[in-house]
Amino acid sequence: MTDTAVAPTTRSSIAPALAAGAGLAAAVGVGRFAYTPVMPAMVDAHRISAHDGALIAAANYAGYLVGAVLLARRPDLNSPLSFRLAAATLVMSEVLLAIPGPAVLPAVLRLIAGVASAVIFVGCAGAIARLGGHGHAAGIAFGGVGLGIALTGLLALAARPVLPWQALWSGAAVLTALLLLPALRLDIHPGYRSTAVAGRRRSTPAWRALLVAYSLEGVGYIVIGTFLVAAVSAHSGPTVGSVMWVIVGAAAAPAVLWGMAARHWRPATVLVAALSAQCVSAGLPALSTALWSAIISAVLFGGTFMGITMLAIRVGTELSDHRAAATLTAGYGSGQMIGPLVVAPVIGDGYTAAFVIATAVLIAATAAAVIVARIPEPSPPPNP
Repeated sequence: MTDTAVAPTTRSSIAPALAAGAGLAAAVGVGRFAYTPVMPAMVDAHRISAHDGALIAAANYAGYLVGAVLLARRPDLNSPLSFRLAAATLVMSEVLLAIPGPAVLPAVLRLIAGVASAVIFVGCAGAIARLGGHGHAAGIAFGGVGLGIALTGLLALAARPVLPWQALWSGAAVLTALLLLPALRLDIHPGYRSTAVAGRRRSTPAWRALLVAYSLEGVGYIVIGTFLVAAVSAHSGPTVGSVMWVIVGAAAAPAVLWGMAARHWRPATVLVAALSAQCVSAGLPALSTALWSAIISAVLFGGTFMGITMLAIRVGTELSDHRAAATLTAGYGSGQMIGPLVVAPVIGDGYTAAFVIATAVLIAATAAAVIVARIPEPSPPPNP
């Protein structure tokens, strides 16, 4: 059990939580992950190869890393103006992806989209942190990512059989713009400092272990997130692949459950459980191409990856300082960029080897998280 103060979800916190959830749905659920169900359509149309698809994905994650590192070093850039510019840039990048051209064009556009997604993510995460960062508000906000993923899956499911891949990107741009509208009302401030860490000692070993765990999570989870639909589509057809992505989104939506678990157990302990479940998610597609395996993998992946993000940021804020979210996001972004590059050489006629690599990396991430959970929590500040 852990003695943590949980901010109540009041009417005043629900509105910004929903707005932040819409922003995360746009930045992550659509802006980052729309590529997952669209990539098989682009490959089938001979727009790109599977190998090109991995490199284009890496470009997006490289952009995400650039944005996260920039905000970690310059938190003053996290402003309402930069947030609005990032929102407009993300939508425009998706519009331009519908234009045919050499493979370098989608790579550059996904690079730009990655930077924009990071800016929007950090802005939304900061807004939630000002609500207390815990409790139901955080679960509502981070659950928005699942909504965005489910919507992209439904878009691909409805449009791919009758429309070309260009229409999928146009639809994603419209969806992103609609989701970003409520997020533009968020109160974005640079240099937020959580009162939860004021006066607390810095637990350096635990913080470093958390950073390692979350960076490795970036490597492992992005392999699943990028190639699960393509792997299922290759064995069961594009319709089934799109359905799997809807399942991922539906499973990711109730992220509040991880916040509820963290009220009863130490967040670091819950983080270990979530990472362990994600190891199973990565391992199943490597062991079996059966439909039941794909469904369980989709449920476990969707049900854990945003919970891991929410828990890691919460633990990081308790262990470090107000820059924890941006610093952890930078490590996470590094892992995301490395993941597709690591597995690209082994992607040929199938994705089994890629999922084996992801499983091994996630096991290492879980081991690092165990170290975090074994280190005592920071002492609360003394009473004045």
